[in-house]
Amino acid sequence: MITVDFPGSRKLIEAIDASVTQPSTPAITDNLRNALCRLIRSREVELPSCVFETAGDHYARRELYRSEEHGYSVVAMTWGPGQGTLIHDHCGMWCVEGVWNGALEIVQYELLGHEAERYHFRPVGSIQAGPGSAGSLIPPHEYHTIRNPSDDAVAVSLHIYSGRMTQCAVFKPEGDDWYQRTERQLGLDRVH
Repeated sequence: MITVDFPGSRKLIEAIDASVTQPSTPAITDNLRNALCRLIRSREVELPSCVFETAGDHYARRELYRSEEHGYSVVAMTWGPGQGTLIHDHCGMWCVEGVWNGALEIVQYELLGHEAERYHFRPVGSIQAGPGSAGSLIPPHEYHTIRNPSDDAVAVSLHIYSGRMTQCAVFKPEGDDWYQRTERQLGLDRVH
């Protein structure tokens, strides 16, 4: 189900559909990551103008497409200057994330252990990703943060999830690399 039609939307959907038929999760995400990079760099797909509009006090999440046949969803995220996430997971779903506009800083975290709802993490890698770059997350290696490091530019990323991501676990810092786990319901911003 497409939320709003945009130039190249069919090409994007065809590339995702071809990728999700691969025989394993690593093959799906590798194929999809490469296809997404190609489509971003070629400019064959033009995202709707609304995805370049910030949402003020939060980063925007706009669902552009959901596949009834394969179950995946495509969400454009708009990051105002300095906006970002806490450490979070993807509730056991794989994801491919591509930077469409601007730059994002992504930090991966390793889970060292937990005691009830307190989790111990350490950062294990950080990248600055620009337009045309994409990465993938496959559980259990899904813990990360995303942040727009710019003081004045908007960043836009496209996220393809194996399902509809309506909630996730977020981890609020307590100090000494310990974090408190809470569940967060995820909303969607309006596509127009």
